[in-house]
Amino acid sequence: MAANGIKLLRYSIGIIFIWFGGLKFFPGLSPAEGLAMATIERLTLGIAPLYIMQFTLALFEVIIGLLMISGRFIRLTILLLLVQMVGTMSPLILFPELVFTQPPFALTIEGQYIIKNVVVISAAIVIGATARGGGLLPDPQ
Repeated sequence: MAANGIKLLRYSIGIIFIWFGGLKFFPGLSPAEGLAMATIERLTLGIAPLYIMQFTLALFEVIIGLLMISGRFIRLTILLLLVQMVGTMSPLILFPELVFTQPPFALTIEGQYIIKNVVVISAAIVIGATARGGGLLPDPQ
């Protein structure tokens, strides 16, 4: 596990970002599209055209996924991932009526979709701990 765990975390996060980001290239395919576009519209104060922002978000997520799988520029990749996560988590504050059935505990499916990203953030932090040569020891004794 120690020998392969970080690599598997990188691949897993990479697949998630490529898959979910890739869906956003095709309007109507991503189940998160409505919430993502509403969030972007709120965060950009409606200034940016949504079709451009959807393409940009899709591209951003796919790039994060590809970088994560490649294992190159990990510190930059984690920074990009954390920036993306701020946007992903923001509906908890911006649209509580869409993510909670009974705030602050009972989540809608959209809320569950958002909250599961806590695991992605935690995994990114663990990956980041190894970016400068840190590692996991198979037997710390």
